[in-house]
Amino acid sequence: MNIMKRTWIVACGLMMMAGASAQNAYDAERLLGNELNGTARFIGMGGAMSALGGDISVMGTNPAGIGIYRSNDLSVSFGLNNTAAESVFNGTTMKEDRTRASIDQLGLVYTHKIGNATTLRYVNFGFNYHKSRNFNKLFSMGGALDGFSQSKYLADEMAAWGMGVEDFDKMMASNSPYRDYWNTYPVLGIMGAMTGVVDWPMDFEDIVGWDGEYANYFSKETGGINQFDFNVAFNIEDRFYVGGTIGIYNVDYNRYSSYTENLLDDEGAPNGGYTLDNYYELEGAGVDLKLGAIIRPFEESPFRIGLAIHTPTWYDLTESYNATMSSDITYYGETYSQTLSDELAPEYLIYDYRLTTPWKFNVSLGTTLSNLVALGAEYEYQDYSSAKLKDVDGYELGGQESVEQFLKGVHTFRVGMETRLSPEFSLRAGYNYSSAAFSEDAYNALSLYGTSTDFNNTQSKNTVTFGLGYKGSVIYADLAYKYDMYKSNFCAFDSNYNFSTGDYDLLPAAEVDNSRHQLVFTLGARF
Repeated sequence: MNIMKRTWIVACGLMMMAGASAQNAYDAERLLGNELNGTARFIGMGGAMSALGGDISVMGTNPAGIGIYRSNDLSVSFGLNNTAAESVFNGTTMKEDRTRASIDQLGLVYTHKIGNATTLRYVNFGFNYHKSRNFNKLFSMGGALDGFSQSKYLADEMAAWGMGVEDFDKMMASNSPYRDYWNTYPVLGIMGAMTGVVDWPMDFEDIVGWDGEYANYFSKETGGINQFDFNVAFNIEDRFYVGGTIGIYNVDYNRYSSYTENLLDDEGAPNGGYTLDNYYELEGAGVDLKLGAIIRPFEESPFRIGLAIHTPTWYDLTESYNATMSSDITYYGETYSQTLSDELAPEYLIYDYRLTTPWKFNVSLGTTLSNLVALGAEYEYQDYSSAKLKDVDGYELGGQESVEQFLKGVHTFRVGMETRLSPEFSLRAGYNYSSAAFSEDAYNALSLYGTSTDFNNTQSKNTVTFGLGYKGSVIYADLAYKYDMYKSNFCAFDSNYNFSTGDYDLLPAAEVDNSRHQLVFTLGARF
């Protein structure tokens, strides 16, 4: 990190002083994009069905795919999710995993036949619920800090926000430091000062923190995004299909995190430590519109071309947070504890804001071979950097600059196949690739009201799927397995100031291997 980056931190923070917003690129990215989920057939083919159609789940990717239907369809999907994360930090490896059961999809398609000789052959209606994002995850990281410390980071931030020795002394002597200083300096830095995690010794010119000996981080995330799609699609001469889907989204996200440091004193001896606990909740709702078309350009060929466009999803969101910092630093010989909700009024711990996601574009191809093999491929693009963070009055939030600077356009490729082994049984396989959402230099700048300093920069994601299907005269049953894998770089905080060089040394990132195993079973009826 150089001085320009530190200047940007301060500038970004000053823009946030007009409101209690702490939202940034990481908050936006959490609600962008969709995971591969839905019916087992859809998952088994890697979701590459936007041109093929004929599955309830395609109304969420290409609404025209419901126009392929010629009979009614009712299905429900449920299964198991196992999410795992293995971190390596300074030679120390930690691993967490969690398995949860879930209902992944419930949908209905109703077909209305117009006629065989008319231009308009069918008008079909559909509804589908599915979980578009699953947040359930455990994560841990720990290891030797080699002198790096979050306490130093907080000291650096207080100095970067302009705190001098006179202000520091006044704050420490004040009976109400939060009321007097919360709108001027980062609240997390104030919590650090009140618990001895940061200090201003008389023989130093700057606020200082302690040397870190060992760190341990743990987080638990729960919740998800539930998506409800309402669709209408049209079949024109069995060669041209068009459709539209209104999507309604419900967001429910919770995160608890705990960061602990063992500290060293000036002589390098053990000096106790401290713990920072964070509690965060996000709730809200969103709506979008998806439009799509499928064209069969050659009358005698099953080859199809699909096109779809998704408007932004307009989210209204409410977040609430709290934090507790407790210390037992040997140097002071006392224990301290500060809970943010004990110091700040509730209106400063709850914030309403809006997120507008980027437009999404999808192009797909599909065909069948001798009615025995179905092949699908598609490409999707969404420019994450064009997401918009605004307050309820429509004014841009200070964290918008981090969205534009640290998020990128995401490219997604999907391929899938289905082969009929017999009239009743089918075998499926699929593959997905999604490019990284974050730029390599992305980081979480501490805002005026932020109490979390950690960040996790995910890299490109690969997904492999397999599936089996049974189709009777009315009842059908499908089974799918999905394996997601991606790497990420996790930092508990960003950097520490180096007094000898006058620059900032970046904390080495923990290298994380993330994976998810999902088993989905679908039971349905066509009639």
